[in-house]
Amino acid sequence: MLPSSELADEPLKQPGRSAGLLEIPRWRFLLSLLVRKELRVRYRGSALGLLWSYVKPAVQIIVFYLALGKFLRLEDSIHNYVIYMFSGIVMVNFFNEIFGNTTKSIVWNADLVKKIYLPRELFPVASVWVAFIHFVPQLLVLIVGALFLGWRPGPLNLLAGLGAITIIGLLALGLGLIFGSLNVLFRDAENFVDLIVMVATWMSPVLYTWQKVHDVVPGWLWTVYQLNPLTAAVELAHYAFWVPTRGVVPDGANAATLMPPHWIWWGATGLAIAMVVVVIGQLVFRSFESRFAQEL
Repeated sequence: MLPSSELADEPLKQPGRSAGLLEIPRWRFLLSLLVRKELRVRYRGSALGLLWSYVKPAVQIIVFYLALGKFLRLEDSIHNYVIYMFSGIVMVNFFNEIFGNTTKSIVWNADLVKKIYLPRELFPVASVWVAFIHFVPQLLVLIVGALFLGWRPGPLNLLAGLGAITIIGLLALGLGLIFGSLNVLFRDAENFVDLIVMVATWMSPVLYTWQKVHDVVPGWLWTVYQLNPLTAAVELAHYAFWVPTRGVVPDGANAATLMPPHWIWWGATGLAIAMVVVVIGQLVFRSFESRFAQEL
């Protein structure tokens, strides 16, 4: 306990207010408990448990590959199409799970929010970690498949993969903080999020190449398309996992020709935008935080 003289010098703090995301490391033990709780609740009564992290994306990949790769013959124009598609879908699935679960995280933990004080940001951050736990098996499957097809990454490829994961994590967390706080007041927020994640796959070059967009849209719309951080993250994932696979680059071509113009700059811009979204999300979350217990 501090002496009374030192206590007098301590600045007064408003009760029930935290430093937001900056305070999360101090609560890491409770964060781990919330992650384990969420995993137990999600797989309660499930025979497969965490194996669903493999089953669901595997079925999704097979359906898309048959419908687009085989029936529409996209694999004829995109070599190693299954890796191209899988690297994008894994990233989009990661975004969708974080965004959807963080939006619902405060409502899901209404009993805790109403009864005890703890940084409310713990709930969306716990949802991010749960999504990451589900993301790792998919990433391992992607790596094994890419290795089978001759994946030989260099340092820049690995850095691009790390950048893709970082962009998606930050972007989805920031959006989750915004919609998660709004969802406490208006349950319609969940429906808006469902619409957003439904079109996320088609608003980034997951099932098609960037040339398909570049050749048909005006220049200003192409710029808007590239400013989408999810687009930048998917392209970084392509550079990380698809470009280094055997036989992707035609004879005499450069690997850079497979990527959109200025893709490194767009990736850096996507990271900056994602960081701004996190800051905005934190500000919105803090502005509504005092109403959570009352509204729930």
